[in-house]
Amino acid sequence: MPADRFVSYLRVSTDRQGRSGLGLEAQRAAVAAHLAGGRLVAEVVEIESGRRNDRPELARALAYCRAHRATLVVAKLDRLARNVAFVSTLMEAGVDFVAVDFPQANRLTIHILAAVAEHEARMISERTKAALAAAKARGTKLGGFRGHAGTAEECAVANAAKQRKADARAGDLAPILAEHDPEGRLSLRELAAVLNAHGVPTSTGRGQWTATAVRRLRARLAVLEASPARLAA
Repeated sequence: MPADRFVSYLRVSTDRQGRSGLGLEAQRAAVAAHLAGGRLVAEVVEIESGRRNDRPELARALAYCRAHRATLVVAKLDRLARNVAFVSTLMEAGVDFVAVDFPQANRLTIHILAAVAEHEARMISERTKAALAAAKARGTKLGGFRGHAGTAEECAVANAAKQRKADARAGDLAPILAEHDPEGRLSLRELAAVLNAHGVPTSTGRGQWTATAVRRLRARLAVLEASPARLAA
């Protein structure tokens, strides 16, 4: 095939990237720098996940290549796919292609690089799943806004429930404070160290006791002592 005719294939993974042009300009610039006098007969842009093999715009780009006897050019190998089977199919399609970030690569090396890219994508996915599972185990709430902010009444009810829970926890901790510091002579830092040494869980059940946490606990207990009905509630 003539090396002076090219069809560029630009891909972004999300519709938002497609609308904003994020990533496209960088790919376009890399392709333009690589051509350096070569004739660009067509440019095809696809908005699709790299894991999918049924990409209609890529099929259109390959059709352009066959019609113009041109070479398919991409800015980076991972713009084609992170899938060995897909790259194998592409190499058997009768269309030559080149990745700007590795112009010396032949069909064998591109196949090897695709295998590495596929492995890397799988490892990223596994690490992400492990990180999310660990965050969930620590009690982190996953996910973003789900479309309901809550009314003022609902927020008030939720805040009241949260306060009752905190008051109840403080009431549970009061006897422990009295046991380890019956006369209230220990400093905040000293009492925090004692609680940590005895393995007493914090008010939230996470982390270690600090002087600040002890101060907040004492302040809440003082309020509860001044208003016994609040703890009873």
